[in-house]
Amino acid sequence: MTANPPRIIIRLIWTSGLLLVVFLAAVFAGISAGSSGGGMLSVLQVILGKSDPDSMLHAIIWQIRLPRVLLAALVGATLSLGGLVFQALLRNLLAEPYILGISGGSAIGAITGILLGLSRFPGVSLTAFLGSMATLALILVMTSGQSVMKKESLLLSGVMVNAFCSSVIMFLVSVTQDAKLHNIIFWLMGDLSTADIRQVGILAGMLLPCFVIIFWHSHAMNLLLMGKEMAQATGISIKVVTITLLVTSSFMVSATVSYCGLIGFVGLVMPHLLRLILGPDHRILVPACILGGGSYLVICDLLARTLPQQGELPAGVVTALIGAPLFIMLLKKSGR
Repeated sequence: MTANPPRIIIRLIWTSGLLLVVFLAAVFAGISAGSSGGGMLSVLQVILGKSDPDSMLHAIIWQIRLPRVLLAALVGATLSLGGLVFQALLRNLLAEPYILGISGGSAIGAITGILLGLSRFPGVSLTAFLGSMATLALILVMTSGQSVMKKESLLLSGVMVNAFCSSVIMFLVSVTQDAKLHNIIFWLMGDLSTADIRQVGILAGMLLPCFVIIFWHSHAMNLLLMGKEMAQATGISIKVVTITLLVTSSFMVSATVSYCGLIGFVGLVMPHLLRLILGPDHRILVPACILGGGSYLVICDLLARTLPQQGELPAGVVTALIGAPLFIMLLKKSGR
């Protein structure tokens, strides 16, 4: 007789399967909607290869809409997963890359790379990563000196660093006369409109190994939540796991910032929502954040494209409109 599969595997299959259905539905909706119309039936025919390959709709779907939707999915998955990792390592449900200033540090690095005339990859991506690591180091230095890292000091330090990063960004924008930065403000609010399939492929090649590394350490994150003593008793190296996850998460965030700018609060909304629904097990939450975060940003970008009667909103504006009120609610709740 064969043994029954462990319960965790069954849960993982069910939750991932359901979220995959949601993700595919969000992707299809994102591909179907647009100012040029088309309708879901026409879009389905294009996807199945039953339409004229020389038609305008065919070109719009494969060259404009699909790259943008895939970029939104990758960025949403990355930011959601990054928020989950920071919340687990810092044991603070309010921690996420945008609020802690990690995204802001990445933006400073990316803008510096642009001003230096570096290519988007690897030049701007590298400077964005260095900016995120410098910001992370600054936050950890500001909150050191205590035996137990308090939520209040960590959160306040992150908010202060984020405000400082915003000031530096505005200074860099104001002192440059470079024509390449005319649209930098739109980029800083989260711009997915410049996606192309080649860039999406490069970004996917950078992010997918990071997803695997974080999933590999998902059980270690469960142990870290139980406390350092419990984690050490199981034999894991807390220092190695922490450094690996922090560097991996910072690299992911900096990669997305270098491609599409600042998109906030995704790392706050999705991990918190999925944790309420699925529980605290990171072996379930890691793939759930990848699929759920991707679906969330695809839908937010869809709203950003379709809500205005003319033009479109930056995707970061929509995520902030949803995430900022939730952040205030969580902050008030944590203060009780």
